[in-house]
Amino acid sequence: MVTDPIISRFADQLKADGGTHRWDMAAAWTPERRLDALAGADVVVCSSLSPAEAGAASRVRLVHVTGAGYDKISFTQLAPPALVANTFHHARPIAEHVLMVTMMLSRNVAAAERALRQGEWRTIATDPGVTFHPVLADLTLGLVGLGSIGAEVARVAGALGMTVRAVRRNPAAPLPDGVHPDWVGGNGQLHELLAASDVVVVTVPLDAGTKGMIGAAELSAMKATGLLINVARGPVVDQSALYTALKDRRIAGAGLDVWWGQPADGVVPPAKLPFAELENTVLTPHHSGHARITFERRAADIAANIARLARGGELANLVARPVAS
Repeated sequence: MVTDPIISRFADQLKADGGTHRWDMAAAWTPERRLDALAGADVVVCSSLSPAEAGAASRVRLVHVTGAGYDKISFTQLAPPALVANTFHHARPIAEHVLMVTMMLSRNVAAAERALRQGEWRTIATDPGVTFHPVLADLTLGLVGLGSIGAEVARVAGALGMTVRAVRRNPAAPLPDGVHPDWVGGNGQLHELLAASDVVVVTVPLDAGTKGMIGAAELSAMKATGLLINVARGPVVDQSALYTALKDRRIAGAGLDVWWGQPADGVVPPAKLPFAELENTVLTPHHSGHARITFERRAADIAANIARLARGGELANLVARPVAS
């Protein structure tokens, strides 16, 4: 049973293993019809699974998340035998997005474009208030997290000459292939990273230990010229603290691709504070990883895991169930 509307567009790749499975493409079904069908599902392919849906899926053997994040899966209500797996392949497009936003903010692209549309030709030649912009090789990029996304950001930024620093839970762990940071510290050295970085990129997963990880104290530790780019999850950064820091120009700017709610709540962008009114931001609708190749490869991963399940093989990318606190 497939409930995710995006991965449903790659049905041919999902069904590529050629097994004699019955597929329920349920993305457009009513909630009631989904609940009824979940009772007979062996595999659920989804981006989220509500408590009611998890409870209805009484015989499910595999819940395959269609991305990396599994914070929207109701593990508590999921029958214990069920396995949960995820998939990735979004690191490269997200890394490219990070570098794009870095350049947009450091070169003041949004303001320059608005001025030009209004008939104003503002450059260093016509307005002494316009600042010179840096080149990437002059900047230090600080990564909060060095998983698959952080590692790819490090590779791309390093290839463009940026100085790369990072903090991670285990600073002594082996570095990912092709990642050569100037310095790696533990999460306890976060303030040291923030103070030394021109661009801070947040890539950690959201969990009890990372919620609110970037708050008022951390933003105060950043350079006044510093930029914050969040491609992790909205609640990793304290919303009120970030808004205040941007409004008061305590930091130079922010790029936000993740938010503190869902657009279905009726607020776009989904935040309690008016980030859209701030000129020192680049705001995007959580689309930094939305390259076609991302979903083609995710569909292939899911198809391969379903084939392994059918023949009793060992599954890839299994997720450990959270430990109840």
